[in-house]
Amino acid sequence: MEKEEKNPLRNPLVMYPHEEFPMQKQEAPGLDSRMRPVPDCGEKSYVGHGRLTGRKALITGGDSGIGRAIAIAYAREGAQVAITYLPVEEEDAHSLQTLLKQEGKEIILIARDLREEEACIQVIRETREKLGGLDLLVLNAGVQIARTEIADLSAEQIQKTFAVNVFSPMYLAKAALPDLPAGASIIFTASAEYHTPNKTLLDYAASKGAIVAFCLGLSKQVIDKGIRVNVVCPGPTWTPLEVSGGNLDDAIPKHGIDTPMKRPAQPVEMAGVYVFLASNEATYVTGEIYGVTGGLSSL
Repeated sequence: MEKEEKNPLRNPLVMYPHEEFPMQKQEAPGLDSRMRPVPDCGEKSYVGHGRLTGRKALITGGDSGIGRAIAIAYAREGAQVAITYLPVEEEDAHSLQTLLKQEGKEIILIARDLREEEACIQVIRETREKLGGLDLLVLNAGVQIARTEIADLSAEQIQKTFAVNVFSPMYLAKAALPDLPAGASIIFTASAEYHTPNKTLLDYAASKGAIVAFCLGLSKQVIDKGIRVNVVCPGPTWTPLEVSGGNLDDAIPKHGIDTPMKRPAQPVEMAGVYVFLASNEATYVTGEIYGVTGGLSSL
């Protein structure tokens, strides 16, 4: 989308769905294309302004949800983009590739499970080879599974949650850092759950608390190299996570209604923060936690 709308003002209370969602359920990890309504990841609404021209970005979990919105925004801001996704998410990944190709933009698709360190090392290597470098790392891939009782929280689920949400971004940052140039930016996706944990998301909230702490510590370690590190903490957002086990079935219709805006975010509403943190407009911003919660963090 290239043209600015004449009246840019939008009432945030009514610009996106704020009524009950239809009941729906998918097998994890879920697909954007099969949700109703389909999430707005900026396909028709995000307008680029060249703020990331010449940058080389890797976005994990970039096929759907917040990652997809980031990928669209970065590409339209002028960056070269690679994304990772799971092989079962091929449908969403290829629809993103098709969308951007129609705009004359190429995107590198890397299907990989990131739970093992060697896979993360390979992803960093492949990204550098195909993009000709790397200076923007968005560690966004995540899993979320709701359980009503701690007794139902299996060791297998806890291990998977931490493998994807904590160990994977640690492995990727470790692999990328030796060759990241001064001026590079690393951005983690955490969650408002790290400080306002839901009783049904014990392992998820704990994993996001861990990655916030890791981000803040890493920011101090690498600033002498001229590399900035920040973390974004989204509030409730309409993504496949919610309809593929990340929310209790009976909670899906009212997802996000407990925020002051009385609705969840759409993924595109997260994109601008990631663009800002990646850009030269944020050269004095590191070690910061950015909440995008519809006012939830103020409650």
